[in-house]
Amino acid sequence: MRMVTRFELAAKPETELYALLREAFNELAKSDFDTHERRNALTSIENIQIEIGLRNLCT
Repeated sequence: MRMVTRFELAAKPETELYALLREAFNELAKSDFDTHERRNALTSIENIQIEIGLRNLCT
């Protein structure tokens, strides 16, 4: 999985953020320990959660 950046996430609707979060979690679950794919999935999850949190903070 490639890492999803906060810049990319800013333009996406909230429903797509949750879909990406699910996809990143599934990639994390099937990744091997200490791999590039796992780090990308973890970073993507963190970025998605930050974006969702920022949107909830503004409403």
